[in-house]
Amino acid sequence: MSNIDDELTHPGPAETTAGADGHVPASSVRLPFGRNPRHFGIDPSDPWPADVPMDQDDTHWRFENDPKGAKRAERRIAACWTVTLLASIAVCVVYVTGANNQLAGLCYGLAFGGLGVGMILWARDLLPGHEVTASRGHHEVSSEGYRVAVAESFSRGTDAIARRPFVFKILAPAAGLLGLGTLFGPVASLGPRPHTDLYKTKWGKGTRAVDQDGNPIKPTDLPVNGILTVFPEGYMDDALSPTLLINVGDSDFKVQPQRAGWNLQGPYGNIVAFSKICTHAACPASLYNVQRHQLICPCHQSTFDVLDDCRPVFGPAPRSLAQLQISTNSDGYIISVSDYTRAGGGPVGPGFWNRG
Repeated sequence: MSNIDDELTHPGPAETTAGADGHVPASSVRLPFGRNPRHFGIDPSDPWPADVPMDQDDTHWRFENDPKGAKRAERRIAACWTVTLLASIAVCVVYVTGANNQLAGLCYGLAFGGLGVGMILWARDLLPGHEVTASRGHHEVSSEGYRVAVAESFSRGTDAIARRPFVFKILAPAAGLLGLGTLFGPVASLGPRPHTDLYKTKWGKGTRAVDQDGNPIKPTDLPVNGILTVFPEGYMDDALSPTLLINVGDSDFKVQPQRAGWNLQGPYGNIVAFSKICTHAACPASLYNVQRHQLICPCHQSTFDVLDDCRPVFGPAPRSLAQLQISTNSDGYIISVSDYTRAGGGPVGPGFWNRG
């Protein structure tokens, strides 16, 4: 308790102005020098207002006169924030090991619950919480004294906080880890960074093309104007690898100079291979208009001219489908010569995958 408050609790001699009957009204009491109750909005030069008790203490806190009780309060708060600390670590662990939503939610609940209960106990037990009556002051522009009093009222709260360093030592790591866990969770949910993975598929030198049943394909298995979705053998679940084999027959297929010999020609027709993944939003561009030799993506109707390098002629797709160089092995099965390359319009998929 400050010297000012001591003087308020134990009033000393004061300057008074007695009335005709000898009674000294409260409003006429003036404080002696050095007794400044600005906490209550009273200027030292003004009379003490009748509606403001002189013995009130606005710095009182629950365990002010009970050091052992204050230590117990600190331990209770520390226990709550330790729960927050451990639960925040658990949040990070949950996301790293598999991001179980229910378990992550439980950890978040414990973390925020421990933080909240600790804050409540801190405010109740270690911060001033005593209600006091302040002067209403004059109904005019606040004087310098009133403004100073408001500033001091804020400092009283920070002073009470600053005198509990142990509480801060627990709060800092608990709140820090909770913030880290809150940021780490959504970031971890995005999965690993793709780096250059979006530029690669499972096609490679000598990889056989197989159908959805895992059967290898020969050129004679695909009739003229036929279309077939194939996958690299052993990697049928790879999301970037689905490829369309199309037999355009004797239609005028425009061979790009840099990709001469990438298609298969023979008595069976002319077979070309293009990625099935639409370059707009990665939907399967698998609807084939035989009359116009066009591939249509059912999601947003992007249309690709198969005979002209699978160039987009309608819809939002920004670029051609990537072409895969194909050949046959000694057993007559269709194989890839290499992975999709930039020369073939790669990488496969949406245009945004190779931006930046």
